[in-house]
Amino acid sequence: MSDSHQKSVTANADTIASAASKAAKGKGPAPVHLWNPPFCGDLDMRIARDGTWYYLGTPIGRKRMVKLFSTIIRKDGDEYFLVTPVEKVGIKVDDAPFVAVDFDVADKVITFTTNVGETVQVGPDNPIRVVLNPDHGEPSPYVLVRTNLEALIDRKSFYRLVDQGETSTVDGVEWFGVWSSGVFFPFILLSEL
Repeated sequence: MSDSHQKSVTANADTIASAASKAAKGKGPAPVHLWNPPFCGDLDMRIARDGTWYYLGTPIGRKRMVKLFSTIIRKDGDEYFLVTPVEKVGIKVDDAPFVAVDFDVADKVITFTTNVGETVQVGPDNPIRVVLNPDHGEPSPYVLVRTNLEALIDRKSFYRLVDQGETSTVDGVEWFGVWSSGVFFPFILLSEL
């Protein structure tokens, strides 16, 4: 976290979970975009690239707890926070806060399922993007799950997605990618395949 976030933390995972449980009104993510509580400092919590959540250096083994935390995560700028109506704490995220672990295609719509059981339909509001690592050219594919929060598409799902791929012209250039909800999502220039 940035130097501006070097406050001591009075909150811990239990108090955040308790506040999140009270704020949860039903299924799905909480309306964290509407909450503006005071910043309470950084929490020793990290989400690894593979989607594993850690607290105090130890993996959080309770899936229900991870799912609850996943409903109150927010990204402001380049930083991630767990937000409740009464507190906001900083956490570390190695790559993306979610991992897309599977998908289905029905009626020409791709629907991903994340590691926390959330589903997202790929379309204009939830696009796929692919970042190529300049050092080794390996792709890192992402799908937008909700405002500023992406899921890294796991390798097996990306390979399956590539099998669904086709070519299309974007701004006069041929690309390889996939269609979903009537929108083409380019992965790589056809000339680079």
